[in-house]
Amino acid sequence: MTVTAGGAILHAPTAQAATTESASTTKAAVTAGTSKTTSAAALRAAKVARQKVKARKAVTAAKNQVGDPYRYGATGPGSFDCSGLVQYAWKKAGVKLPRVAASQFARIKNKVSWRNLQPGDLMFFRGLGHVGMYVGKGKMVHSPRTGERVRIDKLGGWRRASFVGAVRPGM
Repeated sequence: MTVTAGGAILHAPTAQAATTESASTTKAAVTAGTSKTTSAAALRAAKVARQKVKARKAVTAAKNQVGDPYRYGATGPGSFDCSGLVQYAWKKAGVKLPRVAASQFARIKNKVSWRNLQPGDLMFFRGLGHVGMYVGKGKMVHSPRTGERVRIDKLGGWRRASFVGAVRPGM
């Protein structure tokens, strides 16, 4: 039996081989495109998983400081100001942060909305004058002000009203 393929005349065994080769080439191209998408998604998922592990470490480190006194400019380990506390906690998780709240907000590129907060996210208030760390379940750990101690507070109406933004370190 003779078959024409692109103007060439092929005998049946050759025509079958050409058809099979064309189908496998198309299948390989589709698989390559899919694997690029899959590997990009897998890399993103791995990056997110690593960030969550670091965030858990940072939250634990910050919670361990509850009760330590506030001291302006202090970065621990015995006393903290607000930005010093979150810098210290994230350092314990292996992530370097800038020293002051405004720089922390400006330099950490992964911004987060109030609705998408996750434990470890840094929350900024009062025109970037205060920072705390979200610990989950509508609460944050922070070092409030002179005369106070590191504590965990609920995120009530006043906090929502003075909220400037949030960032997700460690990405």
